[in-house]
Amino acid sequence: MGFADRYVHALNATNLKDDERHGQAEPLMASAFAAAATGDLGPLLHRVKFADALSRKAFEGNPANLAQLLRLWIAEVTKRGRARHWVPENTAWDADAAQKLYRQVAEHSLAYWLDGKCEPCGGTGLDEKRACKCCSGTGKAELSMAAGFVREHTLNMVSELHNIADSHAARAASRLRSVR
Repeated sequence: MGFADRYVHALNATNLKDDERHGQAEPLMASAFAAAATGDLGPLLHRVKFADALSRKAFEGNPANLAQLLRLWIAEVTKRGRARHWVPENTAWDADAAQKLYRQVAEHSLAYWLDGKCEPCGGTGLDEKRACKCCSGTGKAELSMAAGFVREHTLNMVSELHNIADSHAARAASRLRSVR
C-alpha cells in the first residue's frame, strides 16, 4: 500500500485516535511534518487530488483548496517560466503575453494532472478486455487542450507536478516509517 492509499484511508477513518491501538492519523501527521520541513506544494496537491475527490456528493468538496492550489501553481509556473526564459519580457506587451502564457500553462497542466484519465476506458487502459484504442492501453488521455509551444510546456509542468507529489509522498512515507 503506497502513501497515497494510506493517506486516503486515513481520511476515511472513523476514529482518528492516536494511541497504541489506533494509528489512522499517522499518514496525515507524516504529510504535515514532511511539508513543514520543505514548504512545498505536495500536501496541497495530495489534498486536492485525493481528499477533495472523496466527497460523497459534488457539493461536499472544498473548492477553496483548488483555488488556493491554482493561485500557488500559477505563481510557481511563472517563476519557472521566467527562470527558463520561455519568452522574452522586454516590453509591456511581451510581459503581458508572457503572463497569459504562464497562466494558460498552469491551468492546463493542473487540470491534466488532476484528471488526465482516458474517458472511454476510465484510465484502466482496457476497453472490453482489450487495449483501449484511444489511449493505446496507457490509460492517459491525449492532451487536447493545448497545442504546439503551450503543449510542450504544459507537459513539462505536468511532469513537475508528478515530481512534486512523488517527492512529498516519499518524504511523508519516510516519516511514517520512522514513527513506527
